[in-house]
Amino acid sequence: MPTDFTPDRSRLVIPALAPLYSGLAGLSWLALRAIAGIALAVHGWPKIQDPFRNVGMVESLGFVPGVFWSPLLAGTEFFGGILIAIGLFTRPAAAGATIVLGVTAYFHWIVQGQGFAGAEKSLLWLAIAFFFVVRGGGFLSIDASLRKEL
Repeated sequence: MPTDFTPDRSRLVIPALAPLYSGLAGLSWLALRAIAGIALAVHGWPKIQDPFRNVGMVESLGFVPGVFWSPLLAGTEFFGGILIAIGLFTRPAAAGATIVLGVTAYFHWIVQGQGFAGAEKSLLWLAIAFFFVVRGGGFLSIDASLRKEL
């Protein structure tokens, strides 16, 4: 995982900003991961309190039996969010979130017929989760401190 975030000074309009960008790069990665993970966990909190509350909704999407998929959805959002926030098993947690968010984007866009406007938030969250699938937790993560990640 790269820990050197030094931008190519020759490409910057204001080369003197290179140290600022370099210094803030790791912090920006940490901020995105922490905020996204916390938001996902907070969103999943009501579902983890009653993991069967969405049985009907998940079955309406074709995920049968809902008594299996609904708790899986709750756990992916809540526990996956915590793992993303702290940067532990970041890629697998983000992969689960990416799948869930892909389904929610489909649900809003196609099933409910809301188009882009209805799926916009899910698509944004999908992109954020996918970023962590591809890039990992960053060097300010538990994964990086363990020097092992998937």
